[in-house]
Amino acid sequence: MQYQQNKQIVLRDQDIRTTDCLSQFKSGKFRMIIKTRLGMTCKDCRDWDSTRLMKYPEAIISGYEKGVLQTVEFCPDGSDFYLTVFSRTGKKVKIIDETILANLTVGVINSMYTNTNLYSQDQYKMVNSTSWASKAFVMNKELKTESV
Repeated sequence: MQYQQNKQIVLRDQDIRTTDCLSQFKSGKFRMIIKTRLGMTCKDCRDWDSTRLMKYPEAIISGYEKGVLQTVEFCPDGSDFYLTVFSRTGKKVKIIDETILANLTVGVINSMYTNTNLYSQDQYKMVNSTSWASKAFVMNKELKTESV
């Protein structure tokens, strides 16, 4: 199952800046800046993991324990520079790629990012989210109730 790629993002919190890097490239490699007991560490993803992350963008920010992931950078194939696709400082997500936002579910936010500005019940209402499997930043289909 491939995640949807339309990016009609509904974003309530204007403090979150978005970028549009991932949709411009078909492949590349990722590296994560993570917080450990010893400080910050940089982790390069393996080739097979980078392929999986490109196919399932939500997994880019959902693969670590709560509060560990600080920054995600992406290096397109054929280049030698990294682009920031996710950045968080403390409780604030500063930058997030539109492809990640379009595929992000309520469940990932509720389990890993409740203490950040990604979490918002008002945001969920705006996009008609009804369960943890609902998308958090793109419109979900409204459930039609039949009158008796």
